[in-house]
Amino acid sequence: MQIDATDRKILRELQQDAGRSLDDIARAVGSSKTPVWTRIRKLREAGIIGPQVVIADPDKLGFEACFFVLIRTSEHDSDWQQRFLNAVRARPEVMEAHRLAGDIDYILKVRVPNARAYDVFYQSLISEVKVHNVTALLSMEEIKATTALPV
Repeated sequence: MQIDATDRKILRELQQDAGRSLDDIARAVGSSKTPVWTRIRKLREAGIIGPQVVIADPDKLGFEACFFVLIRTSEHDSDWQQRFLNAVRARPEVMEAHRLAGDIDYILKVRVPNARAYDVFYQSLISEVKVHNVTALLSMEEIKATTALPV
């Protein structure tokens, strides 16, 4: 699906707050409600727009510690990788997981209440899969966080 300038305006508005009324979004993009709804439906059908979710405030919910976990492994076979992926995907503390190019094999973004909770997470992970080296970096301050793409 090709997206045009109006689709991009709609996407920007939805990324700011998808809970706004269709009338508000249509007014913001300079269109009427029906054409905007049709475009949103087509963007969903094309898979450009995924599920709508609520972004909760981790600090207000007690998840004040954010760790970036750098993982190196000496294992690279498909069996190890599948066990690792299953372990990471099963843990709700893992907000993001990425396989990297370079010296570090994986990076995880982990949200927990405190350092003790991180240690419980860490001990559980290494009991399930063998890793060569783990480095945990505590985020002291979140300077910028967004889910919006620059469309």
